[in-house]
Amino acid sequence: MNGIEIVAVGASLGGLKAFEILLRALPPRFESPIVLVQHRRAESDGLLVELMRGHCRCPVVEPQDRAAVEKGHVYVAPASYHLLLDRGFFWLSVDPPVWFARPSIDVLFESVADAFGPAALAVVLTGASEDGAAGAHAVKRAGGRVLVQDPATAESPVAPRATLGRTAVDGVLSVAEIAVIVASAVSSR
Repeated sequence: MNGIEIVAVGASLGGLKAFEILLRALPPRFESPIVLVQHRRAESDGLLVELMRGHCRCPVVEPQDRAAVEKGHVYVAPASYHLLLDRGFFWLSVDPPVWFARPSIDVLFESVADAFGPAALAVVLTGASEDGAAGAHAVKRAGGRVLVQDPATAESPVAPRATLGRTAVDGVLSVAEIAVIVASAVSSR
């Protein structure tokens, strides 16, 4: 998957385990930033970042509003905020929840589609709502690529199935298989 400048990954129910598998596969240094969105409660603020740091050999941070996007970093959407990307910067929003969630996978994916077009890779993992399906469709419409966790392997298959029902994807795989592809896509060229 040459030409990937950003990887956006979304999950809800069961996402913690899926993120761990994904992050363990990353090389210690990589080019394209990776942005994770997990549906979570406001009071969990900071906890997800700490958990992810234990599974990754690279910087894992929760971006602030207008923070620069850096290569070789994993970013975790803050609780209670939608996370959006523009070329080079993050934006935080307190717009209403989407699919009862803030942060929303759709909001992140749609901003990635607008900013990165064919240089984007969106990954929809396990989830108990349809959040991510519309955003994945936006990424595909913009020329980007989409990978979806095989619903048969997901703790909750709702999000993967909704995505498959909404758009043609580039792969339906286990999380371990997705992790190998992501690691290859972000590795130094």
